[in-house]
Amino acid sequence: MRLGGGIERSYSNPDEWIKLVQDLKYSAVLVPVTYDASKEDKRAYMDYINKYNLVIGEVGAWKNPLATNEGERREALLYCKNQLALADEMKANCCVNIVGSRGEVWDGLYKDNYSDETYSLIIDSIRDIIDSVKPVNTFYTIEPMPWMVPDSPEAYLKLIKDVDRKAFGVHLDYTNMINSPKRYAFRTEFIRECFQKLGPYIKSVHAKDAIMKPSLPCIIEEVAPGKGTIDFIEVLRLCEGLGQDMTVFVEHMHTYDEYKAAAEFMRETGIKANVDIK
Repeated sequence: MRLGGGIERSYSNPDEWIKLVQDLKYSAVLVPVTYDASKEDKRAYMDYINKYNLVIGEVGAWKNPLATNEGERREALLYCKNQLALADEMKANCCVNIVGSRGEVWDGLYKDNYSDETYSLIIDSIRDIIDSVKPVNTFYTIEPMPWMVPDSPEAYLKLIKDVDRKAFGVHLDYTNMINSPKRYAFRTEFIRECFQKLGPYIKSVHAKDAIMKPSLPCIIEEVAPGKGTIDFIEVLRLCEGLGQDMTVFVEHMHTYDEYKAAAEFMRETGIKANVDIK
């Protein structure tokens, strides 16, 4: 498997970027440009990616294709299409987004997120994005969220069936689906279930930790790898089973040094798990 994460330090050219990537010892990277970058910039980054045997795991398309404002929705769809085209051009493992929300906050909890009308709009939006680009080198994927589709392995399998596009895959964020005390209590079993059911479709993984606070009614918080109760030896073994070039990312750190520490924890855990992390 390959390990990557964010950087949280600015860079203005490929030379500065690759020095940061090498210092962090990443073998997987997030795309370092957006779709509107020049051909020269894209080529320069790709030269380094090829030279140092890196894999672009994810191209983010963090917009709301379900926005209630029609202008915002059209803008989001166009951005997603452009980012998917970028992922295809740069041969990333996937382009990733969430399905979106039916409220003011693009990733927020709303009752309408779960309506039949919204589900139909989700299917239409994903199909529109994929059909407009027709990618051959990448996949469009959805990151699960605690309060929108898909919020379980079963919901993701249903989404795959209903979207019915070969270029639609899975971005696995198991922590985002640990959204109840019962799932938290059986977190290792649940994570195994995610890999078992979704494994053939997984294109990239977020490796995040979680902890449930002893308070009512329920607070489950994401924390840095090693700071919570997720069994990362098991997680890394499951990730390894997906192939040697499966990209696994730590995320949501606030500083460069936090990313460095999180990546080092993952590498140390890989040694304990007898998992080969490139």
